Amino acid sequence: MNTENKIALLIDCDNARPDAIYGIMNELAKNGMTNIRRAYGNWKNHSAWEEKLHPYALQPMQQFPYTKGKNATDIAMTIDAMELLFTEELDYFAIVTSDSDFTPLVMKILSKGKKVIGFGERKTPDPFVKCCSEFIYTENFAEPSKNEVVEIKAVKKTKNELKGDTELMNLLRNAIQFMKEENGWAFLGKIGQYVSNNSSISPSNYGFSKWSDLIRTTDYFDEKMINENMPYFRLKKQEEKVEPKVEKKPVKKVEKKAKK
Repeated sequence: MNTENKIALLIDCDNARPDAIYGIMNELAKNGMTNIRRAYGNWKNHSAWEEKLHPYALQPMQQFPYTKGKNATDIAMTIDAMELLFTEELDYFAIVTSDSDFTPLVMKILSKGKKVIGFGERKTPDPFVKCCSEFIYTENFAEPSKNEVVEIKAVKKTKNELKGDTELMNLLRNAIQFMKEENGWAFLGKIGQYVSNNSSISPSNYGFSKWSDLIRTTDYFDEKMINENMPYFRLKKQEEKVEPKVEKKPVKKVEKKAKK
């Protein structure tokens, strides 16, 4: 984790679960400091979110609907995001929503060299999920009681479950294939770079905090360590097929009979 990274957190309260905020803040802590924390919505309708404002230092951004049946939160949040993009020195934007209307906003932020972490439920449309640098599902997030500690990550997938995920395995194979060095080994950092550029998949969605642990669990790749903290991976070499040896039977010599 780079603690110097600066993060802006923007929450669409009309399309996000209040009880997920505990897990969201824990995930963001892995990437840096969340300096800006804003929650958008019509606060006449969000009493559950209102309870989270002070404990998590969220700044409420009131947005009344201008027309009955129309949601004005999206445009207000988008305008603020654009202002932050050009006026603040930020490394990450964290956008909490299950609404695909924010997809163009994410694409604009990415074009300016910033990373976007998306948080939402599994119903979130694919265009928004795929567009983010990383997208984390919030169904497994829960807030602990005063005397309870909650494990916020998803249940770890088994080796067979991981191998059965075609999208994941193809991504890892391609990452190692394209980022490998001449000796066939690919550095973990390069693998992560390829994954970030080609997918929004997060190891957190599979119950792992690091890509290295997920890759090891698949038992599909060879690993070697350099300097005890630099893991390299490669595709496992297929065992060469050994042709069964066929014992040759000795050929009997047939003696020719002498002609009389």
